[in-house]
Amino acid sequence: MAEAVPAEQPTTASVRRALRRAASGRSLDLEEAVALLAASGAEFDELLDLAGSLRDAGLRDAGRPGVVTYSRKVFVPLTRLCRDRCHYCTFATVPGRLPAAYLDRDEVLAIARAGAAQGCKEALFTLGDRPEDRWPAARQWLDERGYDSTVDYLRACAIAVLEETGLLPHLNPGVLSWAELQRLKPVAPSMGMMLETTATRLWSEPGGPHHGSPDKEPAVRLRAIADAGRVGVPYTTGLLIGIGETPRERVESLFAIRSAAREYGHIQEVILQNFRAKPDTAMRGMPDAELRDLAATVAVGRVLLGPGARIQAPPNLVEGEYALLLRAGIDDWGGVSPVTPDHVNPERPWPQIDELARRTAAAGFTLRERLTIYPEYVRRGEAWLDPRLAAHVSALAEPGTGLADESAMPVGRPWQEPEEGYAPVGRTDLHTTIDTTGRTGDRRGDFDRVYGDWAEVAGRISVPTGSGTHGDGAGDANLRAGLRLAADDPAALLQPRHTDAALALFTADGAALDQLCRIADEVRRDAVGDDVTYVVNRNINFSNVCYVGCRFCAFAQRERDADAFRLSAEQVADRAEEAWRAGATEVCMQGGIDPKLPVTAYAELVRAVKRRVPQLHVHAFSPMEIVTAAAKAGMPVRDWLLMLREAGLDTIPGTAAEILDDDVRWVLTKGKLPAATWVEVVTTAHELGLRSSSTMMYGHVDHPGQWLAHFRVLAGVQDRTGGFTEFVALPFVHTNAPIYLAGLARPGPTWRENRAVHAMARLLLHGRVDNIQCSWVKLGDEGTVAMLRGGCNDLGGTLMEETISRMAGSANGSARTEAQLQSIAAAAGRPAVRRSTAYQR
Repeated sequence: MAEAVPAEQPTTASVRRALRRAASGRSLDLEEAVALLAASGAEFDELLDLAGSLRDAGLRDAGRPGVVTYSRKVFVPLTRLCRDRCHYCTFATVPGRLPAAYLDRDEVLAIARAGAAQGCKEALFTLGDRPEDRWPAARQWLDERGYDSTVDYLRACAIAVLEETGLLPHLNPGVLSWAELQRLKPVAPSMGMMLETTATRLWSEPGGPHHGSPDKEPAVRLRAIADAGRVGVPYTTGLLIGIGETPRERVESLFAIRSAAREYGHIQEVILQNFRAKPDTAMRGMPDAELRDLAATVAVGRVLLGPGARIQAPPNLVEGEYALLLRAGIDDWGGVSPVTPDHVNPERPWPQIDELARRTAAAGFTLRERLTIYPEYVRRGEAWLDPRLAAHVSALAEPGTGLADESAMPVGRPWQEPEEGYAPVGRTDLHTTIDTTGRTGDRRGDFDRVYGDWAEVAGRISVPTGSGTHGDGAGDANLRAGLRLAADDPAALLQPRHTDAALALFTADGAALDQLCRIADEVRRDAVGDDVTYVVNRNINFSNVCYVGCRFCAFAQRERDADAFRLSAEQVADRAEEAWRAGATEVCMQGGIDPKLPVTAYAELVRAVKRRVPQLHVHAFSPMEIVTAAAKAGMPVRDWLLMLREAGLDTIPGTAAEILDDDVRWVLTKGKLPAATWVEVVTTAHELGLRSSSTMMYGHVDHPGQWLAHFRVLAGVQDRTGGFTEFVALPFVHTNAPIYLAGLARPGPTWRENRAVHAMARLLLHGRVDNIQCSWVKLGDEGTVAMLRGGCNDLGGTLMEETISRMAGSANGSARTEAQLQSIAAAAGRPAVRRSTAYQR
């Protein structure tokens, strides 16, 4: 591995300047933080004093002044096999050195029971990353026991520990995907993974400590940490210092953790761990990280991460220098076990808890036990803790503080849905009163924290680039080329070689826009004729309780918010029967990702409607609802969809797409499913005969390049499955949208953009998706008429009730009669024809 280029050493003057700025509460830049790492002598003491005072202020704010915490745990080494090859690790080994590839369930429970008997409250599951991808023995062990993956087995063991012993699992399985985090969140109050470093060269260059380890690529680990935030998992991460990183790289890693913490609010603790060389490893000859270096890193971490951060140093690795680390600003000693060794550092035994308490008291602090989920997240409740874990956590938590009740002994409890079941609550008349009294306020009660730090979010908004704009030679040429293609071979505009032409059409204006819309309408006439179609249907939103934190959504509420509601299956069936009696042929059912909704509720909603009105078409559940419900149930998406189909589900809405480009998606939605997962769910539904609509919500923090990419994704799915029935363009309604109220989003699309997007939808999807729908809810009647003259052929439905857009501030009402829809079509000079959900006449 090539040595890092030596950086110029910070001067004493630069260290003092950084200290002054930090002491005055100024935000430090990278260079200033690097300078602080080099503090020595009196400046080093000043740095530690400053960090300690920040920590003390944070503990006062948290309501536990002078309290340093630890977790009483057992260490469960579920498997020591790993597909990575870290050059300092003695935990990972080879199959020949192990009696079995994994601990079996009884061995796991024996460790947990021993811990429970000693008053432990945490079961720390540590294991190698995806060993089945490297070791046939691991794959065979899982196959013989019916597990698809290590993650599946981990989930099963976590449930067993909860039910048999009452210990709270903390899961450290390494890099997880968004979907895997969704699967594991219901079985563990917290999870974690060390970032270790953001120095890519330590992974990419031969001889580096992480070379040959796919899961140690910094970008991969940062994505996994961010995904944990999107899913709402209380998460532990941290750095391993002294593995060859430079001071600058170390500070860059701290900045990366701070960025994730600010954006998602999920980093419950940061571990700062010093490298200790181990025999029989490739790095056995490398010097240990010095404790003074660790103390400086802790202090700089405290300054950068702030008083509210929880910072930990493992007590078995600090050579008795407890007072030094406490001076530097830690407020937690991590997990300490009276039962099991530290399997990652087996040569370094845990201190006795009484000794740790004595050494902590000698430094002027009180040692208190916490749970694996930190007190702040215990108190915040449902947004962070699955309801099936609530009883387990509350049985061990001290009321009021959220710390551990040190007198409580863990007892196994059923891991199941809350006993109160699926009962109606809240403002269940919102579907009618939204058009009379309206919403109670313009934002939900946790607006200031549920969406993350808006400044961090703003930094992620991408700026479009283009090869030419209208009025210059390249832009005009692209526009002319695009109009020619639109007339002669519209679907060719999706091809990458025609990107500039397609982007020019998205930004067309004036006469060129008029020509684009005329061409789109001619293509529409050739494809589907002049009929304007519509369906008589009813929207039924069965719950608006949701903690995902989508930044565009004004519909979602906390359960205790004034506008929150949840309907029972019978209430949904009542509304479906009312719709049928009013002439509807379809109900469209969607809701928030309600943590109290039982996993059985989705199928029960469908069955309730079909029992009441067997002939009614059930169009229900967005891909987000499907993937989160399947994960909560521990089922593959395919099996979940098969269950819903057997219950009577007919088709699904292709909503939750927003923009199928993760760069804009993570800004806009925070926690919604990734684009690839949306594609997977929709594709699977189509393969099972469950067709869907397709959608795009535009006009917020997006740009035409992302629209074009979105249409390419939809075209790819349609080419594989043919399952899309229509495309619906959804203009962003900004009025009450959090991302607009925070000043980041535009106030919806312009009139020009609405015309261009609808016209381009007709052209880009020509030959793939025949039906292009315009939303009267979002566009209003006049706007809808204009879109019908620019490529659209469908009006959607009568709806009968509409809450999502109305909560966002749409002023176009919640329902239209058949006569009103026919009048809109007539205003466009075309006949209106009633259709089914699948566009049968």
